[in-house]
Amino acid sequence: MAYTISLIAPDEKERLAGQLGPSVRYEIKSEIYGCCIKLLTVDHEVKDTWQENFYSMSQNVRSHGRMYVFSDPAYKPDTVLYEPQSKTAFLFNFNYYGWIKSLALSLAGDILEDEHDIFSIHGACVDINGSGLCIVGISGAGKTTQTYGLLKNPRTRIVSDDWFFSRVFGPEILAYGSEKNFYIRQDLEKIWKEFEGLVKEGDYDGDGRAVADIRWIIGKGRILPMTTLRIIIVLKRDPADQTTVQSLNPDTALQIFSDNNYFNPHLLVNNPFKKEIRTKYLRDLLSRTTVYMVNTTGTPAETQKLIRSLAGVSQSI
Repeated sequence: MAYTISLIAPDEKERLAGQLGPSVRYEIKSEIYGCCIKLLTVDHEVKDTWQENFYSMSQNVRSHGRMYVFSDPAYKPDTVLYEPQSKTAFLFNFNYYGWIKSLALSLAGDILEDEHDIFSIHGACVDINGSGLCIVGISGAGKTTQTYGLLKNPRTRIVSDDWFFSRVFGPEILAYGSEKNFYIRQDLEKIWKEFEGLVKEGDYDGDGRAVADIRWIIGKGRILPMTTLRIIIVLKRDPADQTTVQSLNPDTALQIFSDNNYFNPHLLVNNPFKKEIRTKYLRDLLSRTTVYMVNTTGTPAETQKLIRSLAGVSQSI
């Protein structure tokens, strides 16, 4: 992770908001799983991509969190300043939209875990025949590739390809999506030909990504607002390990999540209170699901076959 997060005091937030406020050109209120998150920026490309990515919120609803996205030579590239009391984030000199949208989701997550016992999972979530499966792992392990591979099966529906919210509901874990459209990689259409042509060549940004409406490929009814989690797949890529699939008990899985910062480098606040509530939730999550670790050192097709075997998905599609 290249960007830095620093917590600031309320008086510093007031100073920055007062300094940037007169320059704000766009104020966009969006709904992120029930939270009203306001984007404030002068960048029309960020504004346009944000509006394609997230559901809109009525302008009459007061914001729960605010995100200023600006360029300012006084700050280093990819600087985040966050004031947790007012839930206000300042992002300076960001070129990669993927980090902007992840921090917006993290901002909503900071609100939801404190007030509503709803937690963020940085990973993909699909529904297969009515049961939820999520895929997590460090960056580059193949989460997105394997998620879209599962979507080639018509019985697989998607809740989120990158970030979802979840909560304990009795004996179950419920998972919820929050993005209108997904920020996809251009190389998906090379790995899985079904997604070829979803985005026009010239519409990808400088990072080879674009917000796309995948309904054009998989169908409108295959994006779900929620599912019940049953299986967790933890991906790793370790050529030195000959084991391709390993079942994990809750304690081992919890240690792996903790050692890897919950597989979420975008968390805005990390302190003892946050660690306590996140650990408690993870214990519930991992004791209510079946957890596997899958080593992705094979080809994408070989890994896809392993995941489908664990999820009970047909290998023929």
